[in-house]
Amino acid sequence: MGAQAALEVASAGIDDVTLVDIAPGLAEGEAMDISQKNAGIVAAVAKEVAKHAPGSVALTVTNPMDVMNYVVLRKTGFPKGRVVGMGGILDLSRFKSTISAMLDVSHASITSLVIGEHGENMVPLPRLTSIGGVPLTSLMDETQVALAIETTRRIAIDVITKKGATVDAPANAVVRMVKAISWDRREVIPASAYLEGEYGLKGLCIGVPLVLGANGVQRILPLELEEKEKASFLKGAKTIREGITAIEASI
Repeated sequence: MGAQAALEVASAGIDDVTLVDIAPGLAEGEAMDISQKNAGIVAAVAKEVAKHAPGSVALTVTNPMDVMNYVVLRKTGFPKGRVVGMGGILDLSRFKSTISAMLDVSHASITSLVIGEHGENMVPLPRLTSIGGVPLTSLMDETQVALAIETTRRIAIDVITKKGATVDAPANAVVRMVKAISWDRREVIPASAYLEGEYGLKGLCIGVPLVLGANGVQRILPLELEEKEKASFLKGAKTIREGITAIEASI
């Protein structure tokens, strides 16, 4: 994925964003298992980024992405706004594609949001999802919504099983984020950012809605979560924190 995204970014004449995308292939359930393999490599690369591109924005793609985004932040020493991770925007695209297929409507007609850990604990938000302004909950019952969420969580594993890697969708997501930064689009997207009290969390990176523009994360947007949503969000945060604890010694 990294090579394809880099080519698209280069063709757009963008040179002020550093992509961090280093990872072996993944098997089912392996995203967190590769933390130790990737943490040392990402830490070394992050140090070089700080040395050779000290004014850039670091965009993390390597899995487990939220944990690796924390590593990049730590090892570059960049302000927290200049380190951001690509995950939520990809999960959102997959959720919209699933709904599109189930309802036979265009992807562009769907507005939604996916937050939380980039992985099995992602948190799609059906209550904030609409199709041309029509609430999703009026078009799907609870069983159908649950199926849409589970299908979305399975997409990456299914693609890896069939193709060996996820390529096109992550590359498109990266290019969109790079353009938002370099062209100061101030686009509101879900992405991994370092929290310092937002959403009741501190000291980790996780997917939240934010404004992405020049110099990276311009601000994190607040969102009131319902109890079930909050529980899923905190479950993902717990997984991320455990991942960070597991690799602290190696970085």
